[in-house]
Amino acid sequence: AKFYTDRPKPMIEVCGKPVLEHQIKNLKEFGITDIIIVVHHMKEKIIRYFGDGSEFGVNISYYEEESPLGTAGALVQIKDRLSDSFLLINGDLIFDIDFSRMIDYHTEKNALATLFVHPNSHPYDSELVVCENDGTVTDWFKNDGSGNYRNCVNAGVHILSKEVLDPDFDNKELNLRTDIIMPFIGTGRVFAYRSAEYVKDMGTSDRLRHVSADFEKGIVASRRADKKQKAVFLDRDGTINKYKGYITSPNQLELISGAADAIKKINNSGYLAIVVTNQPSIAMGRMSFAVLDEIHAKLDTLLGDSGAYTDALYFCPHHPDRGFDGEVAELKKVCDCRKPSGGMLRKAAEEFNIDLSQSFMVGDSDRDILAGIDAGCTPIFLTNSENTTEIKNIREYKNLSDFVKDEFNR
Repeated sequence: AKFYTDRPKPMIEVCGKPVLEHQIKNLKEFGITDIIIVVHHMKEKIIRYFGDGSEFGVNISYYEEESPLGTAGALVQIKDRLSDSFLLINGDLIFDIDFSRMIDYHTEKNALATLFVHPNSHPYDSELVVCENDGTVTDWFKNDGSGNYRNCVNAGVHILSKEVLDPDFDNKELNLRTDIIMPFIGTGRVFAYRSAEYVKDMGTSDRLRHVSADFEKGIVASRRADKKQKAVFLDRDGTINKYKGYITSPNQLELISGAADAIKKINNSGYLAIVVTNQPSIAMGRMSFAVLDEIHAKLDTLLGDSGAYTDALYFCPHHPDRGFDGEVAELKKVCDCRKPSGGMLRKAAEEFNIDLSQSFMVGDSDRDILAGIDAGCTPIFLTNSENTTEIKNIREYKNLSDFVKDEFNR
């Protein structure tokens, strides 16, 4: 069956209202009330429904493309109608975003462009964003499925400065990524705003069913950054991937059977899936930060191939003991982030507004269990490596799959 040939995508209904109406409601909640809608295909259906926006408490005007101008060509045409910085949002997205946080981030960074980025369930066919630890974007490309990659995807929500709109582009079909943003990446003023808030496109029948179900279950609204979140914190080695001692090469990483499907169920549950892992090999001089990133790129790729993802990954590079050949002196210390301390969990809680008392810490060692207890989470002990624990009164499962089956199929 064809996918809604009788209306433009922004007018497809999710829980009784057009996608575009859901977007406008969210924007209005954060004081964003001057809206320009670029229309072309079946434009009369949008204009007739929304009019001047007064019925919806906003001011709406339109730019009618005589012929399609790509993902950014219309911006040059309406440049004089835009504020110095403005939001650009794809019309086929269901989201509920705390826009005040994203706007503050854009302002603090003095950015020319800020891209809302997140991991998604289909990174293998998405546009991937590469960025530094401070959020500076260094690349943005269409994934061709070759090699490993970090699951960091442009979500279709952007804040742009008018400075990126070159007047020489007038009356041209333009691509936002290649024509507008990429020329400015070398300036250090293009940033990625990473958030676990709900942003998904509904542009296929399967995706429409998925976002509609999430909307009905309250998952869309509950994931907004100003609301308390729940998380499943996951150890890495022995929980997600097979335990092989210190992993210092991507070639050593192999997922535990069923782990990707278990994480996919966590993704669909409304809980965040966050990895917290000790990586003392860096302090010991056995591995660099760059190699660790390659290992985590393979992890993201393997999970993404199964439609799963982690919302964030925290690692501790420290080690308290000295005496290793090639060790990194500044990383040899007692820290708050190394498990059994709950420091990584507390940091995640601060950055993602997580209620730790409503969250789980899942791992296969006493360090994981003690970190969960230290942070105030419910600890879950995995016995898949024939390991045991002396810690009393905790829930035990053979593997991550069994825990997820029990907790999220109730």
